[in-house]
Amino acid sequence: MTSLDADGGRDFKGLNPREAREALAEELAGEGKAKDVDDDNNDKDAPPVAEWSEEEIAEHARMAEALLFAAAEPLDEASIAGRLPAGADIAAIIERLSGDYEGRGVTLKKIDRKWRFVTASDVAHVLEKEKVTPRRLSRAALETLAIIAYHQPCSRADIEDVRGVQVAKGSLDQLLEIGWVRMRGKRRAAPGRPILYGTTESFLEQFGLESIGDLPGLADLKAAGLLDARLPPGFTVPNPEDAEDGDLEEGEEEIEFAQDFLKEDNGETADA
Repeated sequence: MTSLDADGGRDFKGLNPREAREALAEELAGEGKAKDVDDDNNDKDAPPVAEWSEEEIAEHARMAEALLFAAAEPLDEASIAGRLPAGADIAAIIERLSGDYEGRGVTLKKIDRKWRFVTASDVAHVLEKEKVTPRRLSRAALETLAIIAYHQPCSRADIEDVRGVQVAKGSLDQLLEIGWVRMRGKRRAAPGRPILYGTTESFLEQFGLESIGDLPGLADLKAAGLLDARLPPGFTVPNPEDAEDGDLEEGEEEIEFAQDFLKEDNGETADA
């Protein structure tokens, strides 16, 4: 039994081949018409597409604008549609907002399929704010700075000899970065020609000194309460002065300094 027989279609028994073909064509044409009628009925049952007036679209755009401004993160179109009246034309709303904010201080921008308001790049500089953050030197860096100031030009070995501990690379790096300490060169006479350090003009400006010789001496430090009244016998404070650079070798390449500096730091321990 054919599908047509099962569906109650025409009986082709007793027909010659030509009649059977014509009957089959009529049967199929009838099914096509029935299907078109069913599709028309389905279209009538579908909900009608909402048609919004210009005033309503403008109001929807205001709602979307408020959502985008208040959102803590970019919103996709589905999230926007979920907050607006059902059937709102999101594409038309986005297009309207993009046009409204074109050339203004903030613009509507799509980022990874989501929308957000961003500052226009040509006016972003007015939002920049410079803030000076004070930096505190560590105790090790302060001690290193004091030794360099009073004993300059001095090498790392000189600093370690006074402090009694190894000098970490970070302490000298910080002082060099701030600009209070500079490289004075290398000592010609010493084995290995160690790098020597001294203070800079910025150091004098920072501490209000006319010259390095104006650093406080033993009496000044005692009067300021910075030294214990019971000092060990033979304790002295160096008389700081700008040393002559006659024994210094200058003009070394920066890369040579960096290599030597790293070699000196191998296996060192942190400052105490």
